[in-house]
Amino acid sequence: MLKSLLLALFPFIYWGRQLTIADLPKDLMAGITGAVLVLPQGVAYAYIAGLPPEFGLYTAIVSAAVASLFGSSFHMISGPTAALSIVVASVVNQVTYSGLSEQLTIVVTLSFLVGIIQFTLGTLRLGALVNFISHTVIIGFTTGAAILIATSQIKHLLGVSLPSDLNFVDEINALFHTLSNTNLYALAIGATTFISSILVKAINRKLPYLLIGMLTGSLLCLLLNAQQHNVAMVKSMSGSLPPVSIPDLSLATMQSLFSGAFAVALLGLIEAVSIARAISVRSKQVIDGNQEFIGQGISNMVGGFFSCYTSSGSFTRSGANYDAGAASPLAAVFAAVIVALVICFIPSSTAYLPLPAMAGSVLLIAWNLIDSKHIIDTIKLNYAEACILIGTFLSTLFIPLEYAIYLGIILSLGFYLRRTSRPRLIKVAPLQTAKHRMIRNIDRYNLNTCPQFQMIRIDGSLYFGSVDYVQKEIAKHTQQGPSNLILVAKGINFMDASGVLLLESEIERIKKLGGDLLMCSLKGTVSDEIKTMPTFQNLLKHHIFDNSNEAIREMLDKIDKQKCAVCESRIFNECRQFPNNKHNSINH
Repeated sequence: MLKSLLLALFPFIYWGRQLTIADLPKDLMAGITGAVLVLPQGVAYAYIAGLPPEFGLYTAIVSAAVASLFGSSFHMISGPTAALSIVVASVVNQVTYSGLSEQLTIVVTLSFLVGIIQFTLGTLRLGALVNFISHTVIIGFTTGAAILIATSQIKHLLGVSLPSDLNFVDEINALFHTLSNTNLYALAIGATTFISSILVKAINRKLPYLLIGMLTGSLLCLLLNAQQHNVAMVKSMSGSLPPVSIPDLSLATMQSLFSGAFAVALLGLIEAVSIARAISVRSKQVIDGNQEFIGQGISNMVGGFFSCYTSSGSFTRSGANYDAGAASPLAAVFAAVIVALVICFIPSSTAYLPLPAMAGSVLLIAWNLIDSKHIIDTIKLNYAEACILIGTFLSTLFIPLEYAIYLGIILSLGFYLRRTSRPRLIKVAPLQTAKHRMIRNIDRYNLNTCPQFQMIRIDGSLYFGSVDYVQKEIAKHTQQGPSNLILVAKGINFMDASGVLLLESEIERIKKLGGDLLMCSLKGTVSDEIKTMPTFQNLLKHHIFDNSNEAIREMLDKIDKQKCAVCESRIFNECRQFPNNKHNSINH
C-alpha cells in the first residue's frame, strides 16, 4: 500500500532507478530536438492565448518538466498547445480585467484551478471520466477551434487593425470590410512564412519547419525593410526565468472561472491521455491513466505559481521526442533547461519576428489541427455521429468554447441514450437446413415460422430508458401475430428493476389475451442480478428458461395440438410427435 502510494506521488523514483549512463546522451539529444520544436510553438501558442511570448515558453519550461516527472508516460511532452490556448483565451476574456497585470493573474489562477480539478479526478481514480467525451466531439471541437485560431490571425496576416473582442461572425464581417486596407508587405511576409513552412515539412517532416518558416519570414521582412512600411513586430521577451506568481483564490474569482476551468481540465486530460496512449502503442509501455491525471494536475498547479498558463500533452513534440530516441522523462527536463537558457541569454530574439510571420505560422498550426480524413469518415459513418460532429463544430464557432465542449458531450450522450433506448426486436426461428437447432433472423435467412407462437430476439439492454419502446414493440408483434411469445434474451447485456417489471406486466397482459410469454438464453450475469428480486421468486422463475430448447418445448406443450395437425410449417423437431392429418413432409 505504501509503495503504491509513493509511486503515485513520486513516480520519478521508479524510473530514476532504472536510468543508466548510456541513457543520458539519448535524453539530451531528444531534449535538444524538443527545445527546437517548442521555441517557435511556445511563442505562437502564447500569441493565440493573447499573452506575451515568454509565457508560452514559461509553460514549456515549468509545466513540461513537472508533468514529465509526475506522469506515467516516458515519452509524452506537455506544455502549451493550440487547442488549449484558444480555450484559455476564451475563458479569460469572459472575466473583466483592466490591464495586463490583472489578465495574467486570471491566467495563472485558471491554471491553478485546472490543476486542482485534474489532480482531484486522478486522486479519486476517475480516469474513465474522459471516456464520456467521444472522439467525434473532440474532432468537431478541434476543427472549430482551428477555424477560430485562423480567423483571429488573418488581421495580422493582412496588416489591418481590428478590435480584439469581436466574436466569430463580427470578425469575419470586419475582415471583409477592411480588405481594401491590406498591407501587401505584411501579406507577403505571412504568405512566405506559411508556404516555406509547408515546403520544409513536405521535404522532411523531422526538420523544425515552423522555426525555418519564421526565420524565412523574418529574413524577408529585413530585406524589404518592412518595418518602415508599418509591419508590426513581436515584442522582445523579458529575459528572466519564470517569475513567481500568486493565483487569486478569492471566492468570486474561483466561481467566475470554475465552469470554464472544468471544461479546460477535461480537454487537457483528453489530450494528454490520448497522446500518452498513442505513444505507448509504439513504445510498448503500460500507461496509467489516473497517474497521467495526477501528473497533469500537479504540473498545472505548480505552473500557476510560476507564470504559466494551462498546459497539456503535445502530440507533435511527444512523437518527435520518441523518434529522437528519448529513454526517459529526463528528455523533457533537458528541453526545459535549454528553453530557459534561450530566454535568459537571447531574450531579444522575438523582437526580430514580424507579426505577419507569426500569423503565417499560427495559420499552419490551425491547418494541422483539421483532420479532414477523420471528418469525412465520421460524416460517412452514420447520421448520429455526423450530427454530433457538426453540432460541436458549429457550437465552437458561435458560443463560448467551454460551453461548446459541454454541448458536444450532451449531444454525444443524448444520441447514445437514444440508441440504447431503442433496442432491436428481431423475429427469429430455427434454421431449418441445420443439423442442430440454430436460431436465426427470419428475414435474413427467409425462414418459416410457427403459426401459433413467435420468437423474438432482443438486442440491447432492458432498462428504464428502453422499457417503453420495448413494450410498444411487443404490443405490435402480439397484435399482428399469435399472442404466444418467446423472447430470446441472449442479446440483453443489462436488465434493471424497470425491465423486470416490464416482463411481469407483459406476462399478465399476454395471459389476458389467451397466450403466454417465455424468456430464454439470459446471460449468467443478468440472470444472477434479477434472481435476487422478489418478482423473480413470485412469477418470473416460471417463465425464464436457460436455453431456447427448453423454452420451445414448454411453449409447444401450451399450444393447440389440433391446429398442429393441419400445420404445413412444422419447423421444430418436436413437431414430429404431433398428429399430421395431411401427412405433410416434416421439416427439421
